[in-house]
Amino acid sequence: MDYLLLPTLSFLIGIIVGLTGIGGASLITPMLIFIFQVPPAVAVSSDIVAATMMKVVGGVKHWQQETLDCQVVKWLALGSVPGSLVGVGILYLIRQMGIANLDGVLLHLLGSMILVVVFLGLGQLIIKEFFPNFVLPELPKFDLNTNWGRMQAMGVGAILGSMVGMTSVSSGSLFAMALISFFQLDSRKLVGTDLAQAAILLSFTSLGHMFLGTVDWGLVIPIWFGTIPGVMVGAKLCQLMPPSILKFTIYTLLLGVSFKLVY
Repeated sequence: MDYLLLPTLSFLIGIIVGLTGIGGASLITPMLIFIFQVPPAVAVSSDIVAATMMKVVGGVKHWQQETLDCQVVKWLALGSVPGSLVGVGILYLIRQMGIANLDGVLLHLLGSMILVVVFLGLGQLIIKEFFPNFVLPELPKFDLNTNWGRMQAMGVGAILGSMVGMTSVSSGSLFAMALISFFQLDSRKLVGTDLAQAAILLSFTSLGHMFLGTVDWGLVIPIWFGTIPGVMVGAKLCQLMPPSILKFTIYTLLLGVSFKLVY
């Protein structure tokens, strides 16, 4: 194990996560498996624990910069946390029924869903850039000042949380998709809100993995040395980057994540 290379690569991944709010599990787990030859079960568990701290630090940094929406985080989390627990329960019951390759089916469905949203989002971005006078239809925005809007946010959070609970992946990608579609946040607040929501959700998921005993702290600590300063640098860069470039970066990263899930 190269303990100099691991925090260096983790630092670069931390910058990406701090800048865009997504990409943690999609980048760290493959890095551990393919570059450092870590067994997949250990890589996944260690990554989730490491990513939790990274996203907590990133979320706090965005909160200090006022580049997150606390209302959105609160109502999404009220749905996503119990939803993730339900998702784990559903997964356990389905696996008890003996369905083969359930994870593969779920990952393909998630990847396909994200692909559709990314292509729609990129199309909208391109049309607005090159045809500014063209009026595009938009999805209804959730109004968190009303009980109905809060129920909608909790419902979306519960559905996405259950998906994360069943697959243990894409906490950032799924919620970035929801924030783009239903909350229409400013690009900078989108990143911070996504990070804070993922931090809360992963905190509960990581506890389960620690109880499983598959977390390698010899991997987690070097990853923290890289990702924690990296995510702070990325969060600062998020303030400086123009919104259109930031949104395009988020869509591009989502495109890569979705292809990874599908294939």
